[in-house]
Amino acid sequence: MERDIPPPRIRRGRSRTAVLIGALVALLGGSIVTAASPASAADALISQGRTATASSTENAGTPASAAVDGNGGTRWSSAASDPQWLQVDLGASATVSQVVLNWENAYATDYTIQTSANGSAWTTIKTVTGSTGGNQTLAVAGTGRYVRVQTTKRATQWGVSLWEFQVFGTGGAPPPSPPPGNVVRVAEFLADCPFSHRLPDDPIIFPGLPGASHMHSFFGSTTTNASSTLGSLQNANSNCNPAVDKSAYWVPTLYKDNVPVEPVITTFYYLGEGVNNDVIARTQPLPLGLRIVAGNAKATAPDATTISRWSCLHAGEVPPGKDFVNCPAGTMLESYLDFPQCWNGRDLDSADHKSHMAYPVNGTCPATHPVPVPKLRQVLRYPVTGDPSHFRLASGAGFTMHGDFFNAWPEAEMARRVNDCIRPIIKCGADGHP
Repeated sequence: MERDIPPPRIRRGRSRTAVLIGALVALLGGSIVTAASPASAADALISQGRTATASSTENAGTPASAAVDGNGGTRWSSAASDPQWLQVDLGASATVSQVVLNWENAYATDYTIQTSANGSAWTTIKTVTGSTGGNQTLAVAGTGRYVRVQTTKRATQWGVSLWEFQVFGTGGAPPPSPPPGNVVRVAEFLADCPFSHRLPDDPIIFPGLPGASHMHSFFGSTTTNASSTLGSLQNANSNCNPAVDKSAYWVPTLYKDNVPVEPVITTFYYLGEGVNNDVIARTQPLPLGLRIVAGNAKATAPDATTISRWSCLHAGEVPPGKDFVNCPAGTMLESYLDFPQCWNGRDLDSADHKSHMAYPVNGTCPATHPVPVPKLRQVLRYPVTGDPSHFRLASGAGFTMHGDFFNAWPEAEMARRVNDCIRPIIKCGADGHP
């Protein structure tokens, strides 16, 4: 949406009471000492710089993180619909005594402030109706690790937008320490998800139709089948490290001389590479339930659009190729596949399972897909070598390699990793830490 940006907000000055007390102190030579009330003494800002998530974002330039960055010139803005929410993870349980909302022109007239211990069960601690926007300071009383503003009625045709969302109180996790000087400056976190099972199923392409697909090898969720849904993945076991990643990953099965071969090393990297640093800095978490298909299962020849590649582990002398390569004994056949990292900001899937996503162009996301998300890179290493004429995929030749991804990461965990690893360009392990 296009709107005029309002002039910078005006900071409120000291109250009349504070001014009078200051004058009295000056007149009496400073002999008067003011005693802070217990509530004011406890009011520390505990939300700034924390991980924030939202129900939606208007575009890549208005992420949830902008409402807790301490910068009055950046803002979060939602899609133009009701209801919407913005929440902040305080890192640990906290006692909340005050919330400050600095609304942009697109404000909410009706909203609630809520707290939660786990990010799923919420308790309302303040209800506001008939709000007129602006800078609002609310006295509240509640506890929780997560604090959320839930809007139910917009004042304008636009979404809702906040310059800042500030939570005051006691508790929460200590402010994060600056990363040590020896961190690796690569925007990355990862999940190691071994082979789980094989089925001729595809819950993205052929949902609810068991046996309708060519054979797939599944990783991560141990229950993925044609009937898998977000709910079933969230309630199933995963073999990933970290175990919190309940996502499903799958590829066409590899065969050598018509015998299935499964990869023995399977790593799914989440990266910030391939885009400019300013794009990395505003990367958004992959939305829960997002489905992506990368590669072309129906390709008839390798061409400029082939995004998968094959190489040999520890055999750099063998050039990588778009089709199978001949790896020497003692190595392994590797498959690399990069998924698109620009999202249209609306759809969790599309009719062709690709159009809601796009690859960056010249280091930035196209206007049609303005929301940068982590790039998923699928790296599979198969214990086979030698003449590639003995290999085939269930979908055909090597250049038909493709990958399917059904995101079931918990929202808070995905958001933390984006906030701690991708945006600051820090290499993190499977635990989401440097």
